Amino acid sequence: MTSTLDVDYLVIGAGAAGMAFTDALVGHSDDKRVAVVDRRHAAGGHWLDDYPFVRLHQASSFYGVASTLLGEGRVQAEGPEQGLHERASAPQVCDYFDRVRAALEATGRVAFHFASEHAGDEIVSRVSGRRLGVPEGCRVVDARYLAPDTPVHTPPPFAVGDGARVQPVNALADLETSPSEFVVVGSGKTATDACVWLLGQGVDPDRICWVRARDPWMFDRAGLQPDPAVFISMSADIFEAAAEADSPDDLFLRMEDAGVMLRIDPTTTPTMAKTPTLGRWELDLLRSIERVVRLGHLRAVEPGRLVLDGGEHLVASDALVVHCAASGLHYPPLVPIWQPDAIRPQPVRTGFPCFGAAVSGYVEATRQDDEDKNRVCMPSPYSNTPLDWLRMQLLGGRSSRALNAEPDVKAWVDNVALNPARVSPDRAGDPAVGAAVRRFRDSVDAGFAAMSALYEAGRAGG
Repeated sequence: MTSTLDVDYLVIGAGAAGMAFTDALVGHSDDKRVAVVDRRHAAGGHWLDDYPFVRLHQASSFYGVASTLLGEGRVQAEGPEQGLHERASAPQVCDYFDRVRAALEATGRVAFHFASEHAGDEIVSRVSGRRLGVPEGCRVVDARYLAPDTPVHTPPPFAVGDGARVQPVNALADLETSPSEFVVVGSGKTATDACVWLLGQGVDPDRICWVRARDPWMFDRAGLQPDPAVFISMSADIFEAAAEADSPDDLFLRMEDAGVMLRIDPTTTPTMAKTPTLGRWELDLLRSIERVVRLGHLRAVEPGRLVLDGGEHLVASDALVVHCAASGLHYPPLVPIWQPDAIRPQPVRTGFPCFGAAVSGYVEATRQDDEDKNRVCMPSPYSNTPLDWLRMQLLGGRSSRALNAEPDVKAWVDNVALNPARVSPDRAGDPAVGAAVRRFRDSVDAGFAAMSALYEAGRAGG
């Protein structure tokens, strides 16, 4: 006989989004009971599967759940990122989510079901086979809607011939023999991490061949800091650049001039704008790699040969092809967060998915009507191209205005470290913060109007 869970919510996914939503929901409701189900063995989502040298690309305090700071809010005192806020490693993130899991369980209102799957009206243990029924009327929270793929669990998006050496990026730290050549496949954060790690291990840049189907724009990490004087000034830089730009590409070039954006090759205009952050020390290392293959997407690997959209490229016969080409970001349709079948957490301002999930959990706990909740929390997409980036900014700005129009929501987010735009009480009188806020206010309306015009012209092919 199948037992039935005694819960009000079933959260599918114990990664960052699921944990942030659950933390805020439970923290702002008196009696709601939650079951969290995940196919992995612990909380942490993709961090449990990631390559061992991965770190957050943003400051730790922007990540995790609202009730508990990730890390110590520490500014690095030494190393290549001296003066920037700490960035957690994969083990630190996993340990953090385990501590959050324990705190949620200690409330007596949250139960975790790991190594289990959601199967319609049941959850099923992949280990014991035990089945637990989901009660009628239980709200489902699908925290997997934007879940990333990881190379270790995603087959290479190209054919692999007999004898070719292809490994996911995770395998780099466990190599038994060093190949004469590393072929890094991918253009995003994972590929840049792989290249930086290889160079840091003493691999000569000439031994690295980098297959980049597209070149990426990346934020300068120094501007995305949990310091309102820095973050709000960077936002003002963006709007001031937008007011002067005549195309999406021109906007990015102007943001580069303002120190907001970075590109690896200054002679190539990037077409990818997922915009993770990058340190300038990493940029210097990446620019030392001169063997870059730009022949479109890789279609097949054979011993000593790469077959790409635009032709072939010869590599060493023992070359190790490093697969970094999984989809770290997904682009499903924007849908209302609250729907009859499920709640689907999504960003509710530009980027920062943990913040979006936490706000959604708070709104779920403090409001009754789904239409009202969707009015307060409007989803914002991720970006892929410069034109997408403009849409993300426009919809993210719309979402931010909706949040700020709700006094209780604004009061809450102004005290949550996950909110990159918050001004903490101890910084409210800081002259540097005041100057940044004035610049932002002076530029935001004209900047948004210019972004809207650029986006519409870009959609029309102008």
